[in-house]
Amino acid sequence: MQPSKDISRLIEIMAALRAPVTGCPWDIEQNFETIAPYTIEEAYEVADAIARGDFDDLRQELGDLLLQVVYHAQMAKEAGEFDFGDVVDAVTTKMIRRHPHVFGDEEARGAGMAKGMWEAIKAEEKAEKREARLARGLHPEDHGSGFLDGVPLAFPALTRALKLQEKAARVGFDWKEAAPILDKIEEEIGELREAMGKADQAAIQDEFGDVLFALVNFGRHLKIDSEAALSGTNEKFRTRFHHVERALEKSGRSLEQASLEEMEALWQEAKGAE
Repeated sequence: MQPSKDISRLIEIMAALRAPVTGCPWDIEQNFETIAPYTIEEAYEVADAIARGDFDDLRQELGDLLLQVVYHAQMAKEAGEFDFGDVVDAVTTKMIRRHPHVFGDEEARGAGMAKGMWEAIKAEEKAEKREARLARGLHPEDHGSGFLDGVPLAFPALTRALKLQEKAARVGFDWKEAAPILDKIEEEIGELREAMGKADQAAIQDEFGDVLFALVNFGRHLKIDSEAALSGTNEKFRTRFHHVERALEKSGRSLEQASLEEMEALWQEAKGAE
């Protein structure tokens, strides 16, 4: 089989990999649950290539992400649920429907995107989705009927915390300003200290989560995205640590050979250079 720019070739390759007798043993064993973590990982690698401005990597990573879509579609086809064509049909239908100012009749195109049209269209789609789930004997909501249950479970924890807080804020369940949240953070830290004093690991984890949640809320009021802020800090940590590593290498030493005091001095040197 030869490579191709035609999407049908990728679909053929995936079908061959999943073929019961002649396919790849590892691919045959996979299911939606085992592949889902790879799908999330590939999406992050796409974002990483964009952040680094590496278009060669971006081309490769977009291909890896597309493979994940084809993989899930192939498994769904085997289960008799849908195939890749159905996925394409669903998204093209959605895009055309959500952009009547681009794809609609002359009246819709002339009027432009009316205020609230996007939300109205999404509300119609959500209602249709509920009806479809009910028709299949499923719960009308993906994972519950509560006000906050529309926030996807698969979001990274910091992002999901932000989305939950934003949605609750729409109905007034929110702090009026940022300053009092600092008191809440201190309260949560106090409860964390108390759990640590009892050496209760389950309680420590629970209280630690409360501290993080409160910090995300504080960041939201400061117009800071916690995920983006932590991402920046991660990169800052990596850069400073790399400075420590290079400085030690120049002196003919390794990280393992250096003391904590030496590494801390080099860390402060890196920090000062910024």
